[in-house]
Amino acid sequence: MSSITTKDGVEIFYKDWGKGQPIVFSHGWPLSADDWDAQMMFFLQHGYRVIAHDRRGHGRSSQTNDGHDMDHYADDLAALTAHLDLKDAVHVGHSTGGGEVVHYVARHEKRVAKAVIISAVPPLLVKTAANPGGLPKTVLDELKAQHPTFDAVMEPPRIMDGALETAADSAPARLASALLAEMGLDGTPGGVPFGSDASKLSREGIPSLIFGPGSIDQAHAAVEFVEIAEVERALTFYRNFILRFA
Repeated sequence: MSSITTKDGVEIFYKDWGKGQPIVFSHGWPLSADDWDAQMMFFLQHGYRVIAHDRRGHGRSSQTNDGHDMDHYADDLAALTAHLDLKDAVHVGHSTGGGEVVHYVARHEKRVAKAVIISAVPPLLVKTAANPGGLPKTVLDELKAQHPTFDAVMEPPRIMDGALETAADSAPARLASALLAEMGLDGTPGGVPFGSDASKLSREGIPSLIFGPGSIDQAHAAVEFVEIAEVERALTFYRNFILRFA
């Protein structure tokens, strides 16, 4: 079983198959690298090297109760890419993995060829002066009033006996499972991770494809956005985005 140990002593399990331009997959919470197997096999058959890791606290990696934030997640990914000396890599992230990829790419863009962000977590959900693209608080208040379980669904992961436990019986994962089933994925409905990190994708000219549940106002020259309306179209678009720049 392949693994690395981070500077804070966390063991990170990973899969590394094939040769060629690397594609690195970051999974959603509370999943594991195994959820990317169908996509890894597809790109492996097209001549790519494919890598996926279990995030800290997930799967076969250390069940630590420390470091569950984007800084540590991105640093863990950076440790893996440095260990494997990956260059010109395509990074694909779903849900929490989408936020991880954006944060990683913003700080390690020299190793990155392009990024694919699928139904990713937003850095901040509520609209503020610093986050004008967020949701007004009145919208969230209405959702709370209409859905008694809203607070439980939006609750962050809890640490139970050193392992991650999902809130509300993985309610967010169930909500998106039907939509993403054909992509070999499961995960949470989320926003688009636009912020200082994501805008850097455009400034650095990194080709990026973002899938999300709605439209975005920001226009970024290097960024393409696709609303997930038809699973088959989304799957085809995502694969072609990677393959056409091979």
